[in-house]
Amino acid sequence: MGPVSAAAKPRSPTPSVAGALRIPSISQFVRFAVVGAGGYVVNLAVFALLVDGAGIDYRAAGVLAFLVAVANNFHWNRRWTFATTGPGALRQAWRFLVVSSTAALLGLGLLTVLVGLLGVEKLAAQAIATVSVLPVSFAGNRLWTFGAGPRAVARFDRRERERRGPEMRQEPIQRP
Repeated sequence: MGPVSAAAKPRSPTPSVAGALRIPSISQFVRFAVVGAGGYVVNLAVFALLVDGAGIDYRAAGVLAFLVAVANNFHWNRRWTFATTGPGALRQAWRFLVVSSTAALLGLGLLTVLVGLLGVEKLAAQAIATVSVLPVSFAGNRLWTFGAGPRAVARFDRRERERRGPEMRQEPIQRP
């Protein structure tokens, strides 16, 4: 029998961004959305306390409420959503702030287009913009903030399958 050509050899799966955002990532995405909803409540509560309780200008209160909500979301995403521990929290916090700020700016741009150009009602436009940037924020945090890219995601998925039991313990899909 002759040597096996490189084309005939099975390749080990190379993690990709597309592969990093698949099931069981859905459970992690749901956790991310739950944390985000909690952060939204924190943002509104802090904003109301600062404006109504402390008499702070609404613009300053908006920035402060955003920062408090980001800190809250970072804590819960690090601890629960992405289950990250150990050193590197400061680096992750900085990256989380960058991703959150980028998502907020994208949302603001979309909000501006929806209201200013398309005439969508303001509250509906805000809801659409918020939901629209959620996947971008999730992907940025999953791949950059809390992981070293697709390989870290593959490790998370493996741990998640082990945690859930035999029904989730399936071999990763081999791609030709």
